[in-house]
Amino acid sequence: MENRILYTSEAPVDFGQLVELYEALDWNSLNLTAEEMEKMCGQSWFAVYAFDGERLIGMGRVISDGVINGVICGVCVHPDYQSKGIGSEIVKRLAYHCEQNRVIPQLMCVESLEPYYEKLGFHRFTIGMKRDIIR
Repeated sequence: MENRILYTSEAPVDFGQLVELYEALDWNSLNLTAEEMEKMCGQSWFAVYAFDGERLIGMGRVISDGVINGVICGVCVHPDYQSKGIGSEIVKRLAYHCEQNRVIPQLMCVESLEPYYEKLGFHRFTIGMKRDIIR
């Protein structure tokens, strides 16, 4: 399967596919539209998209100042394609882009994913916190 997967920094033509991917993962709690997701990706410093043919099956992006820090976020793979190395390849490409630009790749994850990211060369360095949006 991995041989058919195309990894690219070119955004999908139809961001409705990203909405579908987020919904398949139950990630769209903010009910983002295709237009908002296109803006989200367009304002990212770098993004990697994974396609199986024309179908968007994974993606990840980096938010960065382009000088010191790059935060890897939004790494996701459609449930039908998980555990096939696609997410790892996306993370490797995002980290490589950071390193090639002398930007420190960082990410936040739930504790249960720490071993996964440790296998990709990351290590725990701080405690992250967030504030929920009040609507």
